[in-house]
Amino acid sequence: MSNNRRPTYATIAIIAVVIIATAAVILWFKPSNDVNSTSTKPSVSDNETNESVTTELAAGQVVKATMTPSQSQFVTGLENLPRSLKGTQIDGEIIIDENKQLVVTEGLRRLFDYFLSALGEEEDAVIFARVESYIRHHTPEPAASQAVTIFNQYVAYLKALPEIEKRYGNLQLQATKSGELDLNAVAQQKQDIANLRQQYFDKQTITAFFGAEDDYDNYSIEMVRIDQNKQMSDVQKQAARQDYISRLPDNATKANIMQQANISELMTRTEQMKARGATPEELYNMRRELVGAPAAERLAQIDQEDANFDQRFTQYETQKNRLLSQGVDAAQAQIQINQLEQQLFNDTERKRLDGYAALQRQQAVNTP
Repeated sequence: MSNNRRPTYATIAIIAVVIIATAAVILWFKPSNDVNSTSTKPSVSDNETNESVTTELAAGQVVKATMTPSQSQFVTGLENLPRSLKGTQIDGEIIIDENKQLVVTEGLRRLFDYFLSALGEEEDAVIFARVESYIRHHTPEPAASQAVTIFNQYVAYLKALPEIEKRYGNLQLQATKSGELDLNAVAQQKQDIANLRQQYFDKQTITAFFGAEDDYDNYSIEMVRIDQNKQMSDVQKQAARQDYISRLPDNATKANIMQQANISELMTRTEQMKARGATPEELYNMRRELVGAPAAERLAQIDQEDANFDQRFTQYETQKNRLLSQGVDAAQAQIQINQLEQQLFNDTERKRLDGYAALQRQQAVNTP
């Protein structure tokens, strides 16, 4: 499933990225976007009519959030969705093995985040009840209870995160004022977060929930470290970046990082080659080497479209300035300018004109 939403709740702000930043399993149920009518009333046992939801927080601390009768009527967990979730595709997954045991994946975390993204729009207790109902409606036991337990642990973990962020926030701010990131503070913050995760999750869950995220963080930190190394030349830095990426394990994360690195390199080299007047063929060959022939062909087409737009924009500016210098009535001049715009540009392009003109003026100022 596509990742439609990510939580704004307790986002982990570790660093500002400097670089242009299973066991045999079965999919028990593919989440559906169908929402039961709010008049649906579940059939529950006496124990299930308890009007409270218990959320485990820090060690030894338990909070009971009272639920109203309407909140206790969740069956699928999708009744009466908050406005921000209506019409969206449910993100994430619940996967079990042949013994109906839960298989923890990053998709399970995405499922939690999907519902938690409504925090502030719905009360905590409502969201917690909604998530538990969704899990139990779509998942058999014992996987359902296992997923509910991990959800409670995840909520507790998110509640504890702000303390770490608060502890390091000012240090990071002070470090970036000098133009460089304090990598020692970053490393210590990451260690504190790793220690916090170990308080709430087992190793398997940590890897599933945060493994890819940690890989990207480590990559970003290493790129910053290389960039801030004043003893290395630009050529040495580029070689060091490529060496780090080459030593990463072959997985989806590495593939994405390589693509990101190639895009960054592509932008830099394109700018440099255009500045020295490279031919379209030279640009195509460089791009094909970095991102492949199909992408190189698309970029060449974009270059042609941009060149065509530049030519029409130059014509537009020349005729516009001529009209304004003739001393005709301002209203009449504007009518003719509007007609000129319609002749030279389509609707989408006309929306770009003011911003493009400002960019051209700025570039002229910055050019020696």
